[in-house]
Amino acid sequence: MFAITAARIAPDDPLSGLEAGERPDPEPREGWTTVRVKAASLNHHDLWSLRGVALGEDRLPMILGGDAAGIDENGDEVIVHSVITEPAAPGTTPRFSLLSEHYDGTFAEKVLVPKANLLPKPAELSFEEAACLPTAWLTAYSMLFDKADLRPGSTVLVQGAGGGVSVALIKLAAQVGHRVYVTSRDEDKRAKALELGAYAALPSGERLPERVDVVFDSVGQATWKHSVRSLKPGGAIVTCGATSGDAPPAELTRVFFLQLRVLGSTMGTWEELRALTEMCVRTGLRPEIDRVLPLKDAAEGFRAMAEGDVFGKIVFTS
Repeated sequence: MFAITAARIAPDDPLSGLEAGERPDPEPREGWTTVRVKAASLNHHDLWSLRGVALGEDRLPMILGGDAAGIDENGDEVIVHSVITEPAAPGTTPRFSLLSEHYDGTFAEKVLVPKANLLPKPAELSFEEAACLPTAWLTAYSMLFDKADLRPGSTVLVQGAGGGVSVALIKLAAQVGHRVYVTSRDEDKRAKALELGAYAALPSGERLPERVDVVFDSVGQATWKHSVRSLKPGGAIVTCGATSGDAPPAELTRVFFLQLRVLGSTMGTWEELRALTEMCVRTGLRPEIDRVLPLKDAAEGFRAMAEGDVFGKIVFTS
C-alpha cells in the first residue's frame, strides 16, 4: 500500500526525513481491525515526530498520521480515535500512545487500529471534515469543556490564530457564547478569526481591553508571559503544546499571588470524540479546512505547516 513514512529523524530539517512510497499492508492482530483510509489530517505532532519527539530511531520507519476517517472491514463509515491504550498489569498504570508513535499511523491507504477505537461517521460529515476531529478538534473540545471549567458568557483568549487547535477553539467557544479574544502576528489570520466568530483579534503580545477567565495556549515560550498577564485573579491557562519552546519564565510570583491555575491537556477520550461529533451534527459546526491534497502530495502540506502558512486543517485524501 502507498504510505507517507518517517524514514529518518532530522531535528533541524524535519522534511528531509519524509518518504513516500510502498509499505507492507497491515498484518491482522486480535482485537484490531483494518480501516481503508479515505481522509487523514495533518497535525503538528507529525512534524515533531520527524524531529524525534515521541518517535525514536529504533521505531523507524514509521507511517505518520493520527487522524483518519474511512471504511472498516464491514463496509461501515467510521472515524478513528487515535489514542491507543495498552492493557495494564495489576497495580500498574495503563500506557497511552498516539498512532504513529508505537503503531503505524493513518497516512496510508490502510491503517490497523483497535476495534474499540472506531466510532460511526455521521452521514452529515464528509470524510474530510470527519478526519479533522480526532486530534486538533478533540483536543480543543476537551480543553474547553472539560479542563477550563467555564460558565456561559465567559471571556477567553486563544493564543496564535491559524493552527488546527486554535481555530477549533475559536469556533467552539464562539458557538457556546463565550467572548473570544485571539492573537496573531498575521493580519490576514486575525481577519479570518473574526469571520469565525472571535470578538476581537489583536497582534501578538498586545494588551487586551480586559482580563479573561481562561487563556488557551499552544504556543508556549513566545506567548507565556502575555498569557499569564492576561488572566483575571483565579483564572487559568490551559496548555496543550509549546510550538515555540517549552521553557518560558514561569512568572511564579504572579501565579501564586493571583492564585492562577495552569492546566495541561492532551487529546481527549473516545466519549468526548463521540460528543464532539454529535455537536457538529446538531449545530452545523464544521472544521475549517485550509486545503485538501492527495496523499502523494503530503510533502506540500508538511512544508506549509512548517512555514506557518496554514489556517485550519490540512487534509490528505487517498
